[in-house]
Parts: sequence; C-alpha cells; structure tokens
Amino acid sequence: MIKTIIFDIGNVLADFSWEPFFRSFGFSEEVFQKLAKATVKSPEWNELDRGVWSTEKIIASFIENDPSIEREIKMVFRNINGIVTKRDYTITWIKHLKEAGYQVLYLSNFGEITRAHCRDALEFMPYTDGGIMSYEVKLIKPDPAIYQALIDKYNLVPEECVFVDDLLMNVEAAMALGFKGVHAVTHEAALEGLAALGVPRYQNA
Repeated sequence: MIKTIIFDIGNVLADFSWEPFFRSFGFSEEVFQKLAKATVKSPEWNELDRGVWSTEKIIASFIENDPSIEREIKMVFRNINGIVTKRDYTITWIKHLKEAGYQVLYLSNFGEITRAHCRDALEFMPYTDGGIMSYEVKLIKPDPAIYQALIDKYNLVPEECVFVDDLLMNVEAAMALGFKGVHAVTHEAALEGLAALGVPRYQNA
C-alpha cells in the first residue's frame, strides 16, 4: 500500500522555465544558444544543483565555457528569479493528497541560488511534509545515495512510496531501490500514473 508520494520539483510541481527566462533579456538567437550551451546544458549545471561549489565558482565555470558571453552570463545570474515558475494547481494537488492520507515529500536537484531567488515558485513547500533539495546533501539524482538520504531522514519503506519525476533515469534509479515510479512527462501523465497505482485524482483534474 502506498503511504508516501515523493515529487521532483522542476517540471512536476513547478516549471523549470530557463528558456523563456533567458529570452526575456532580449538576446540575439546566437547569444541565446551560446548561453544555453554554457550554462543549463553544460555539465557544470549539475554542480550548481550539487551545492559543493560556491556560486562564484559556478558562474566562473560558465564563463570559462564561453568567455565571449561573459557580460550576458553575469547579467542573467545577477538574479535568476523567473528561471523556475509556479504551477497554479500544485498547492491544491498537494492538499488533496494529504487529505487523502498520504505523506507528501519532495526530492529535487535544486541549487541554493535557485531556491533563494525563486521563492515565489516554491510557495507550495509549506504544504508538504518535507523533503530534500540536492544542494542540502551535496548529492544529485540519479545517485542512489540521495534516495537513501531521503529514506533515512523520513524512515521510509521504499515499497510503500511512489516517486514522480519528469526524467526517466531518475524514476528508474528510485525503482531500483524498491520505490514505485511514475514518469511524469506531463501533469496528465503524473495524474494517470498515480491513478494506476490507486492514488485518487483531485477534482477538476
């Protein structure tokens, strides 16, 4: 029987809106593509989520990836409020699940700077029963250790949990540890996946 539902945040409970955020600066298409490659599409982005490097070191690594857009990188990362945006239904969804008797947790690759700048997108967090952001434990999905950290923190029985993520590799990593998994490529896919496991849908969804 499922007792705990564990959500990824980006593209599940909130939107990782890096593309419209970058475009909001009015850069040319060439600069936009360079910016994406040097930052969110680079291996160094994982280090932002891992939380071992300082913010200064992360930004310096982005600049090292493409020194020709140093000015633009510094401009964008002065304040990244808007790179994660809220989904209007999330609080309703969480409240519905809690009212149905489930413990609701989050497990997300999320950087400290992102959390600090995008607080409005995370207004659902007080409605959950807790969770782990990757920077807090210096681990990122799909490393099995981050799932184990959540298990240990909340005394979870994996077979009584379902993990919901938009990335299949993260779902598969959870399932390898005994969790049930839902690959949430869309909100509807998340609802259908949970319903297939006996979790009731909320009204108007």
